[in-house]
Amino acid sequence: MSRLVSKKYLLPFILITSLFFMWGFARAILDVLNKHFQEMLHISIGQSALIQATTYLGYFLMALPAGILITRVGYRKGVVTGLLLFALGALLFIPGESMMSFGMFLFALFIIGCGLVILETAANPYATELGEKETAASRLNLAQSFNGLGCILAPVIVGGFLFSTPGSSVSVPYGIMGVAVLLVALVFTRVKLPEISYDEDAKDASNEKESLGDTIRALWSSSTFRFGVIALFFYEIAEISINSLFINYATADGWMDKTTASVVLSFGALGLFMLARIIGSWIMSKVASEKVLVVCGLMTVIGALLVTIDCGWLSRAGVFMCYAFEAIMFPTIFAITIVGAQGHNVKIASSFLMMTPIGGAVGTLLMGQMADLTAVSTAFIIPAIGYAFVLVYALSVALKKQK
Repeated sequence: MSRLVSKKYLLPFILITSLFFMWGFARAILDVLNKHFQEMLHISIGQSALIQATTYLGYFLMALPAGILITRVGYRKGVVTGLLLFALGALLFIPGESMMSFGMFLFALFIIGCGLVILETAANPYATELGEKETAASRLNLAQSFNGLGCILAPVIVGGFLFSTPGSSVSVPYGIMGVAVLLVALVFTRVKLPEISYDEDAKDASNEKESLGDTIRALWSSSTFRFGVIALFFYEIAEISINSLFINYATADGWMDKTTASVVLSFGALGLFMLARIIGSWIMSKVASEKVLVVCGLMTVIGALLVTIDCGWLSRAGVFMCYAFEAIMFPTIFAITIVGAQGHNVKIASSFLMMTPIGGAVGTLLMGQMADLTAVSTAFIIPAIGYAFVLVYALSVALKKQK
């Protein structure tokens, strides 16, 4: 750790890394809520898809303000703001359950989404700066591994609680989470975090007349940036919608009960995802990232189509193919897209990239509606389309690099 993070930055790095775990945990709970709300509130799969839609609408609407906020007030105040919104949304589950109001639950999830996008916009660039530039990628990979840990633990802990006993209170895990997040926010108000000065900050400060609109126009004038944002949007369509309906798919034909499905989602699917990301990072240290992305794009399309044709164990294997080969997509597309953005532009560019989880809301809504009209397996055509676009993007990048 001393080589990866300098001693003076060790405590800030530990605190920032805790945020990766927290938003991974919070996002993974959504995949359990889909099935739980279907039974508790007697709603359809299509209606429960509003859980993801509302949360990621918060991401979409708050992403750009988050980048502006962090640019103006600094990382620490930005993180505290994100944590307070996160805690408020979690605690709103208590009145939501007393009212048994789906609308109140959705409002709470929207507030949580607004808080999480601030945390993600702040923590990703901050983690890379807490030490030598040569070890920045390793630091970020280490921090992201705790995001994966949160994703693995949430379905099995919360799913085990909600599915093991009929009538379990959803406000209990969210109430505990809300109090825990408030305590973390209190810690961040008491501990001094060093502010990071980018090399381009001085240049940006001397050009204060440049408006936000000028910055946005400069970013969107780049075809690499435009295509990358769209590709990330389609990736989120695939990744989030599959997570959202995994339990529904696993229980649809009696393959698993819902408790077993939540455990398999945690340790099987998301555990495989985390392992594949580690292996993929090692492979990309030896093979060009765009070539790896092409292979992964092709394999995920095949996996999703296998599920769509509903051919027994082969289709079930296809689901896990998607988890294994999608693992490197987000960081790879993100890295390719962010190239060229400098100084404060990095924060604004990151904000646009953090809007893309709204694709998960779109994908989940479409997949839920199709599952209600046909079957959950047939609805996997939606993520197949998302992966196909990523494959086209990867091929275009690979061909461009060859020229």
